[in-house]
Amino acid sequence: MAIYLPGTAEDQALALDELTPREIVAELDKYVVGQKAAKRAVAIALRNRMRRQKLSPELADEIMPKNIIMIGPTGVGKTEIARRLAKLTNSPFLKVEASKFTEVGYVGRDVESIVRDLVEISIDMVREEKLDEIEDKAELNAEERLLDLLLPPTPVVPPVATQDGKPLLEGNAETAQASEHKTREKLRQQFREGKLDDRTVELDVRDKNGPSFEIITSQGQEEMDVNLKDMLPGLFAPRTKKRKMKVPEAFDYLVQEEEQRLIDLDQVTRQAVERVEDSGIVFLDEIDKIAGREGGHGPDVSREGVQRDILPIVEGTTVSTKYGMVSTDHILFIAAGAFHVSKPSDLIPELQGRFPIRVELQSLTVEDFIKILTEPKSSLTKQYTALLETEGVKLEFTTESLREMAEFAFRVNETTENIGARRLHTIMERVLDEVSFQAPDLFKSPKIEDGQPAIPVEDRQTKAGPVEKVIVIGPEYVKTQVASIVKNEDLSRYIL
Repeated sequence: MAIYLPGTAEDQALALDELTPREIVAELDKYVVGQKAAKRAVAIALRNRMRRQKLSPELADEIMPKNIIMIGPTGVGKTEIARRLAKLTNSPFLKVEASKFTEVGYVGRDVESIVRDLVEISIDMVREEKLDEIEDKAELNAEERLLDLLLPPTPVVPPVATQDGKPLLEGNAETAQASEHKTREKLRQQFREGKLDDRTVELDVRDKNGPSFEIITSQGQEEMDVNLKDMLPGLFAPRTKKRKMKVPEAFDYLVQEEEQRLIDLDQVTRQAVERVEDSGIVFLDEIDKIAGREGGHGPDVSREGVQRDILPIVEGTTVSTKYGMVSTDHILFIAAGAFHVSKPSDLIPELQGRFPIRVELQSLTVEDFIKILTEPKSSLTKQYTALLETEGVKLEFTTESLREMAEFAFRVNETTENIGARRLHTIMERVLDEVSFQAPDLFKSPKIEDGQPAIPVEDRQTKAGPVEKVIVIGPEYVKTQVASIVKNEDLSRYIL
């Protein structure tokens, strides 16, 4: 399967072009359990985006992204699918809650801030990529500047000519330069070996305590056309001050300065805006909370107002940001909501038409919970095993214990609020509470708290010969830790 790997932007783009919808779904399967319909929908949307980029510019501009509404309860994988899709494509990704926005005229967030935040995320992404490209050069430049501080270069003295026209100091100058070069290379070697870490150098650093103030307007700072730095160049000129610091700290500071010098910020901004316009992904969560038609008064008016404010962003408009105008014509919007009370048809017709793809995500079963605990690349069991291994503690889960935790999570979801796979985090924390607490000194001087069961430790013979201790979590230990809370429905509402 052709999955993009670290490399040049061209290499990544080529690999992404080769991803078929089936391969995209297979990649998403590594992180999200089930929900085949939703994965198919986003895979097709992504493939269509790649297809559009191969068309002529005239036709490509006419093809709008097929936005998606995911319908399903919380904790079943809606956000994770969208987030993993963005990581797979190296696209700027922003998750926002639709319920946080308010109609124009009300106190709250402006919908255009979605695009501005997405541009900021894109700029950070592009800047990080540029930093990786120039990292080696920045470190070499910083090393040279550091050596200049440790061994200031000898000023060049012009040779003095004698009466016969021959320079008097030429031979001495060449010898001094050779000696200085030798000393410099010796210092370079010592620096790289860490032998100069205790030495102190003096640097000119920027003074961050300059004048600062904020101007707040109804349209936000991005809408201001006045550049105060151009108006008052003397006030905003960078100030420096002398500061003494250790060699490692000075090197890090110089590397940062060199990185800023080597990066073309105009190019970063231009590429970031292009990436937002061509491949940005916005995840609009809780869209069901703003579903509602005009009823004449009350909160429904505000809900419909938010929908009408979001509509231009989704259907394609141009938003003014401090980095220039940004078009939203080809940004992919993935909306999601539980739709327990409302339904997608409660959205205003214009907004419904901008989300032509509807997929329903299924509630999770016990078998799904077991898969979630074990199959994904960063499953909960792998996370906790790795965390405790840092303390020298080996942790294992039996198949029966995983089923027991999955059944407990399913049962609590059924009897209380259904929060999907998030319930597994709470169950796992409860099961491993005593193990995590005792981990640092578990095999030194374990002291079990009153009322807590003994931690199940087994001796294992390793291939190398010595016996190692392993904590084996079985079904009985899970029952002891969780069962009493699950039985008490009122208590489980607050603890699990």
